Amino acid sequence: MENAGIYIHIPFCLSKCSYCDFTSVPLNDTVGRYVSSLLKELQIKAHILRDYNIDTIFIGGGTPSAIESEHIGNIIKTVYDCFAVAKNAEITIEVNPGTVDKYKAESYNYLGINRISMGIQSFDDHLLGCLGRAHTGENAINTVKILKDSGFNNMNGDFIFGQPGQTLESFLNDLKTASELGLSHISMYGLIIEDGTLMKRWLDEGFVKLPDEDLEREMYHQGIRLLSMEKYHQYEISNLSREGMECRHNIGYWRLKPYIGAGLSAHSNIGSKRFWNTSSFAEYFKKIEGCEMPVEDEENLDSETRASEYIILGLRMNEGIDYVEFENRFGFDAKKRFGAVIDKHRRGGLLTKSNTHLRLTKKGMDLSNIVEIDFLP
Repeated sequence: MENAGIYIHIPFCLSKCSYCDFTSVPLNDTVGRYVSSLLKELQIKAHILRDYNIDTIFIGGGTPSAIESEHIGNIIKTVYDCFAVAKNAEITIEVNPGTVDKYKAESYNYLGINRISMGIQSFDDHLLGCLGRAHTGENAINTVKILKDSGFNNMNGDFIFGQPGQTLESFLNDLKTASELGLSHISMYGLIIEDGTLMKRWLDEGFVKLPDEDLEREMYHQGIRLLSMEKYHQYEISNLSREGMECRHNIGYWRLKPYIGAGLSAHSNIGSKRFWNTSSFAEYFKKIEGCEMPVEDEENLDSETRASEYIILGLRMNEGIDYVEFENRFGFDAKKRFGAVIDKHRRGGLLTKSNTHLRLTKKGMDLSNIVEIDFLP
């Protein structure tokens, strides 16, 4: 059977971060009703993946670790009841520092969760305050230790660079601390200021100032260099890991592996069809209670669009695009179909081409948006 993934969205957080535009709300008394609806949605959608082998499960948010571990247990049990889950499935849960105690950590381990993704963002308390994070650097260190003591050795830490008030030294110190803590995977993202967020208002009103573009790029490049010296290898623009500890679920996204999403705003991608759930609690509850899929909208993608997406997403990975794999999947030669675009960006130093693969150069990773636009149908 073909492999597929499942994404499960938990929209609850202790508080809203100043830069966040994800579908999330403060923890409230609707958690029980939401989880019950989520279980029913998984049952309703089970037929979609009846011919697939589930090899990755990702419980994200929001802050899944903000709700009781009993709810997480019910979710995982329902997934196993409704789907064919592989014995070696990667099962990830997102956690935030300070929301996991010894009981929760041991519960996660008992439930079969084998990968942790932690939203650390920084160990600097001043920077965390500006981001609106509900934890301190010490909370993050202690949470990592609790999880390690409970048997977790596959742990990711998310870090943000380009924050207001952040220096190159403070960012590199964050990465050094992450390495010293023994994290097996590190994701480092440039801060994006989204409309409608508190951070955007602060920026517009002059309360905060972002590092200039040169410093932001220096943070990225120096961060990659430091982590490579610490035996992490970069396998995607923003992601590095110890050998064999890459995130299989995210690789599935970049390779257009089939997956379904459950919960508010969750997306699904099966073959040529993409659909996504409503972001309204009221609409979500109403549809689930009526035994309907809580889908807000859908689109059907033609082969050209799928092929373009495959290249755009695949180029994010250091491995790049395998020409033979591409032709087997889409039935035509990428070098011929996209020859003009490939030659243009080779001349510009953004793409490099071998007999077997197409990849972004180091410069191309900095300017990937320019390359991606030209591959759009």
